[in-house]
Amino acid sequence: MTYTCFDVETKDDIAHIRMIRPDKANSMIPEFWDELPQIVNQLSEGNDARAIVLSAEGRHFCSGMDLSVFADNNDVSVQSNAKHISRQRASFRTTALQLQRTFSCLEESRLPVLSAIQGACIGGGIDMVSATDLRYATKDAFFCIQEINIGMTADVGTLQRMPKLVPEGVVRELAYTGRNMSASEAKERGFVNEIYEDQDAMDDAVLEIAKEIASKSPMAIWGTKQTLNYGRDHSVADSLEYIATWNAAMFDPDDMAEAFMAQTENRDAEFPDHRPTRKGI
Repeated sequence: MTYTCFDVETKDDIAHIRMIRPDKANSMIPEFWDELPQIVNQLSEGNDARAIVLSAEGRHFCSGMDLSVFADNNDVSVQSNAKHISRQRASFRTTALQLQRTFSCLEESRLPVLSAIQGACIGGGIDMVSATDLRYATKDAFFCIQEINIGMTADVGTLQRMPKLVPEGVVRELAYTGRNMSASEAKERGFVNEIYEDQDAMDDAVLEIAKEIASKSPMAIWGTKQTLNYGRDHSVADSLEYIATWNAAMFDPDDMAEAFMAQTENRDAEFPDHRPTRKGI
């Protein structure tokens, strides 16, 4: 299928989603918000991939939300007519919730999502990568919670997810000042896993990490992602209860037997793919 904002390639159990508008710094135009969840949900519900790599063509990873998202929707643009202001505000809220769901799909996918970031990652770009499982960057990458610089509060996920990844005080400073955070600082703070010399080196390394993840039991990886996400938002006691219930329902003893057998025979383990969750797959 052809997309306006993305190219998708699946090879060796790894789905590579590339943003393909480098001339516009991969800004998030209206089509972006529909295409990304469509792609991610199809991959998550199918059985062709076990991990997703999210990257971008060009000098910059993502310049954030394109102004056309507002210009094309009068309900969320600045209105001088106050007659229906309550309806306009309700529509703005509905639109914000819809945009949030675009990135929540990354978090909710049963496949781990790895983001490879070069150059600028600002505004909506941080909203997006904060919802991925792992983040990698080139040495020239930088991050900016841009919304404060245009007189608004970030509302698509950064302020909710980023404090779970780095110290809250750091997020507050970035969100209050709108300053750039360099790749080296992002790694020091724990926001990115590793830094690479250039984009080619980063892409090769991230695909290799995705390959390692794809070699594990898909069910065990899914359970690990679900459990980590649940534990982030719940108490230790609730999270222990959750994993006990998850394993009681979802643990596959055949996968464990295969893992042990492969180690004994000094070979790579071979695990079944995910069972599709959509009809027609």
